[in-house]
Amino acid sequence: MESMLRYLGWTSVGLALLGGLLFLLMLEIFRLNASRSRSPPGPKPLPFVGNLPHLMKNSMAFVRSMAEYGDVSCFYLAQKQVIVVNSLPMVKKAFIQNGGAFAGRSPVPILDFVTNGYGIIMAPYGTSWKQQRRFALHTLRNFGLGKKNVEERVAEEAQYLIREMLKQEGKPFSPMHPIMNAVSNIICSIVFGDRFEYDDKRFAKLLEILEENIQLAGAPVSRMVYVVPFIRHFPGPHQKVWQNVKSLKDYIREVVEEHRKTLDPENPRDFIDAYLVEMTKQQSNEDSTFNEENMIMSTSDLFLAGTDTTATTLKWGLIYMMDNPDVQERCHEEIVRVLGFERSACMDDRAQLPYTHATVHEIQRCADIIPMAIHETTQATQLGEYHLPKGTKIMPNLAIFLADREHWKHPDTFNPENFLDEKGQFFKSDHFVAYSLGPRMCAGETLAKAELFIFLTSLLQRLKFSWPPGAPRPNMDGILSIVRSPFPFSTICRSRGTTH
Repeated sequence: MESMLRYLGWTSVGLALLGGLLFLLMLEIFRLNASRSRSPPGPKPLPFVGNLPHLMKNSMAFVRSMAEYGDVSCFYLAQKQVIVVNSLPMVKKAFIQNGGAFAGRSPVPILDFVTNGYGIIMAPYGTSWKQQRRFALHTLRNFGLGKKNVEERVAEEAQYLIREMLKQEGKPFSPMHPIMNAVSNIICSIVFGDRFEYDDKRFAKLLEILEENIQLAGAPVSRMVYVVPFIRHFPGPHQKVWQNVKSLKDYIREVVEEHRKTLDPENPRDFIDAYLVEMTKQQSNEDSTFNEENMIMSTSDLFLAGTDTTATTLKWGLIYMMDNPDVQERCHEEIVRVLGFERSACMDDRAQLPYTHATVHEIQRCADIIPMAIHETTQATQLGEYHLPKGTKIMPNLAIFLADREHWKHPDTFNPENFLDEKGQFFKSDHFVAYSLGPRMCAGETLAKAELFIFLTSLLQRLKFSWPPGAPRPNMDGILSIVRSPFPFSTICRSRGTTH
């Protein structure tokens, strides 16, 4: 009798739990149906996880498919709805003409824990973000952004990169670390006041941390933090992300302390010096957001943004050059005809190097490294026929603009002719939105343009790249995380010599 009661007790508990789960499931289905009835069209979401499974299966195909539902569509990240804008005129109207209303930053659960609203990249739209971004742009310009001396730094670093690559001449090697080191040295010279050698083990570790975090942030377990936020308290790759960020912040704190000891307020050497001076100036201002945490996070943001996006684009560039040797040869011939073998490129050379200039843009178009930039509305606003409450997640579909079949001459293939007019001169399309739009557009666009053009021109001037014999071609879908990165690959480089 006692065992029967115990059995009935467990049966009741099981039935109660099952009933509770069924009730939650029905409630979620009702919520989704109610939400979809007043929302733009889109793929059908699953209860609790939304469209995350579709996104994780083939991210780029999923993002591009959103245009099939019209100018405005939507999908669900777990239980959070994301409005997708697939019309370029509508994107411009929202993110440029009404930019402030769409300038919020959608929280990323795996990163919010370490940024805490500080810095620039992930900071919410408001006073702190405005002050930090304005100061960063002003300071970067003061230290040469958009001026000849930065171009000279890039050209000099390009020669270091070429020498580093030639150490492996004729042998398969991974270009990942040399490219990241070279690109990072440009922003490091502005932020930290110095560059780092390619064999610097501590700096190599920082770059490894940076690369690892980019990959881990897009891992399936990390994305599941959207579905079940308390996962962040359990072991998993997200824990490694936070450890890596802590290591980077600890390094920046050490650099800041060294700068404090040698600071000359009248002659700031770099971004950190300038920030320390600004903190002193703002001490009596109650509305100031210049503090230690914002300094550490803003410095980290500049290091991250100034390294990964450009380095990732250059990695894709090598892949496209090896995949299209005819394009690589035509660029080399044009560069040597205009510059010879010895003179370094500068931004003024773009007009005389239209095919090379077009190739740089075609690399960016095909690489499409930031197809998903999710924003938030900062106030209630209107988008076409839809009313968007404050806090609505919204995404301009940059991927679809870069592959628009009605606009590009060769939308599905790598072809620099997409950026050349009938006379063979460079022509920039309004569908080229690689740096995003509106108040949140890339703050380092000027620096990135100089780096991409000068680095690529210098590499193609002096080196020839090819696939290692028998090497499998990497999956061109890439790895979609914070940025869209290529899978690891190897290359063979050979010196062009100084004569044909």
